[in-house]
Parts: sequence; C-alpha cells; structure tokens
Amino acid sequence: MGNVRSQIAAIWLMMISAGAGQAACAPDTVELRGPSGVQRFSVEVADTAATRSKGLMLRKHMPSSSGMLFVYPDPTHAVFWMKNTLIPLDMIFADASGLVTHVHSDAIVEDETPIDGGRDVKFVLEINAGLAKRLGISAGAQMRSDQIEKTSAIWSCSVE
Repeated sequence: MGNVRSQIAAIWLMMISAGAGQAACAPDTVELRGPSGVQRFSVEVADTAATRSKGLMLRKHMPSSSGMLFVYPDPTHAVFWMKNTLIPLDMIFADASGLVTHVHSDAIVEDETPIDGGRDVKFVLEINAGLAKRLGISAGAQMRSDQIEKTSAIWSCSVE
C-alpha cells in the first residue's frame, strides 16, 4: 500500500509541476528573470501589423503588473516612439531566444524622438515607466512567454 501511495504522490506532483509550467506561459503572461528574481506581467499581445502600430496609444492608465508584448514575425531593427502615447513607459527589447538585449527607461509621453531598441529584436515588452529599474530588469535578463518558440527559448515554458 505504501508503494501505491508513493506512486500516486509522484504522479500528483508531476501533474502539479506540469500545470505550473503551463500557467507560467499563459498567452497573456510574460515572465522575466534576472539577478533580482522573477517578475510576472499580465500582457496584451500585439502580434499583427495593426496591433503593433496602435500599441498603447491613447490609453490613460495601465495597472502596474500589466504591459503590452509586441511580437514580430521575424527579428527586426526595432525603433519605437511615443506619439499619442499618454502613459510613460519602459521598453524591454529581447531577441528570438528571449534574451533581453536592451532596456529603454522612462520614455517620455507623446515624444516623437525615435527610441532605437537595436537589431535582431523579436519581442518588445512595454511596462509602466520606472518598473524596470525598480525591479532590476536589465540587459541580460531572460524572458519567458508562450510566444517564444521552445526550440530557441533561453528559458523555456516547459522548464521551471
């Protein structure tokens, strides 16, 4: 009987672990990990030309644990601006593996000055200004999302 209980406990633990891995990579969730720990954001995904073009324009508020994840079909030279954007933002640029390559902090509301995120950018996470610094998010951090292909992910959804 003890052996059966051990087997049931092991199966239960595997099911919980599998569920945790899937929950961490829900379509509306992005996680970042680095020296300061792991941060999780609820996100809207902008994965079409139209949704990337509109972004967070004309919004007046965004909850502190929220953001928008821009997803490009192929790595690109990402340049952003803040035209018609009413919320000050931090922009976190990542490559196809989810490696954060650049963080632009405190983008100025409605500023049309180009913000160059660099080349080979596949993902851009916009969060409220000041959060990246406060949470210790910087170049070298790792991003996890169901939008990142498992075969190239530096931090896969299937790994806790």
